[in-house]
Amino acid sequence: MTTTDKFKILTKFVKDLSSETADAQTYLFVKDNISKYHLNIEIKSKPVKNQLIEISAILKFQDSQPNERQSYFEITYVSIVKVDDDVKEKKDLEKIILCEVPKKIYPDLEKVFLNLLTDSGFPGIKLDKKIDFDKLYNEKFN
Repeated sequence: MTTTDKFKILTKFVKDLSSETADAQTYLFVKDNISKYHLNIEIKSKPVKNQLIEISAILKFQDSQPNERQSYFEITYVSIVKVDDDVKEKKDLEKIILCEVPKKIYPDLEKVFLNLLTDSGFPGIKLDKKIDFDKLYNEKFN
């Protein structure tokens, strides 16, 4: 049995959504320079109760260079996950939290995030680089 068979996502929701652009000059500057922005993701988790885990995927999209004029975009997307009782190994649990759940929720997370960018006045942005959660997991633990 693989780790993908050992959990169920009970619900997903946007916990926090943020788009900050200081003023019109900043907006115009960012519109011309948004191609320099980078996407970062962070995964956090905490136990709720009875094999329930709250997993937060935090996406940040920001200028990689320190800059006076920049916009800031962030979303915290939470999944409540029920892990099977037979998951006892820490390594299996880590893989579910850091890899399997993010892979399942990422299409929804990306859609909400792209809507945020569009609604913030930056339509047509494509997140070219798909996040390889298996690779990130393997880099962290190998």
